[in-house]
Amino acid sequence: MREQAHAGLYIHIPWCVAKCPYCDFNSHGLNGREPAQDRYVEALVADLAWEAEQLGPHHIDSIFFGGGTPSLFAPDSIALILEAVDGQFDLDEQAEITLEANPGASEAAHFAGYRGAGVNRLSIGVQSLDDAHLKRLGRIHNAAEAQTAYLAAREAGFDNINLDLMFALPEQSVAGAAAELAELIAWSPEHISYYQLTLEPGTAFGRRPPPLPAEDDSVAMWEAGMARLAAAGYAQYEVSAYARDGKQCRHNLTYWTFGDYIGVGAGAHGKSAGSRRERIKTPAQYMQAAGSPTVLAGAAPIADEAVLFEYMMNRLRLNAPIARREFERATGLRWAGLASAMSNMRDRDLVTSDDKQLSLTPLGRHHLDDVISGFLP
Repeated sequence: MREQAHAGLYIHIPWCVAKCPYCDFNSHGLNGREPAQDRYVEALVADLAWEAEQLGPHHIDSIFFGGGTPSLFAPDSIALILEAVDGQFDLDEQAEITLEANPGASEAAHFAGYRGAGVNRLSIGVQSLDDAHLKRLGRIHNAAEAQTAYLAAREAGFDNINLDLMFALPEQSVAGAAAELAELIAWSPEHISYYQLTLEPGTAFGRRPPPLPAEDDSVAMWEAGMARLAAAGYAQYEVSAYARDGKQCRHNLTYWTFGDYIGVGAGAHGKSAGSRRERIKTPAQYMQAAGSPTVLAGAAPIADEAVLFEYMMNRLRLNAPIARREFERATGLRWAGLASAMSNMRDRDLVTSDDKQLSLTPLGRHHLDDVISGFLP
């Protein structure tokens, strides 16, 4: 019998009411149609069974329903999926189970049902508290509805809530960004994801860029935001993640510490036992293929020469220093192999390091991409 491995589980729900112009995730706007909810749940159940057969016993300590908009699915559907997870894997009784939600009123009405199904953490995509910005971002809610959704989540019994807020929005001022963040902090969620709007290739904004704030203003928003969040008791533990004590996102920490995770659903990615697996992206094709090998768009071991770069690309997102023991356990590599890269970056004041740990300097955190590229094979 194979030894039971530990992993997180990512479950992708691929539909949204409408596709946002900045989004480069595998999501598909419904444009007035209904999602194929029952068929998709059946496909996920089949996919989970096939994946469990392929990978063997796994202890699951976190589940993340991402999208798309998972809160488009009814609580009964989420309950069926979680029952399938529990049937195929060893689901930890204290597992962190997160569901992403948009602040639409119809979705907020489901919050109590999600809590009853076993979801114990909500991640609500507020994105902005300015109605003009929300409209420009293609969001289907307004600021008042965002607050109503947050209060509904509290009423439903959620005591672990993340709120997403973006800055450097089209024509946003430094003062405007600060005011939005101050209002969000006043709601007192356990976790805040505060991140900069970026223009991704292939998106509507990527093809027709809106007028964004000057770089100096964007940096000022970020630095002022970090200071305001720290003063309010939110510790930055990752590039864009801030949490009250003990409320860091366990599932995302699995990604950032190069841990194993299983991915099911259209376009989902997984990493297990040194290999990566990717599902086919199109929902219709995924539903037809789920439960068989044809569900995979690709599967390949992580090349030995790529392990160091992939580890650093994820792990350096965290503020905590990288300990030698942690590095060697996660990668199977020797700490001594970092000597040349660490020396080069120490000379540039990007890192501090010795024979026990590596840390980014403030300059290195500002130039994180430069540090990560220093570990390219």
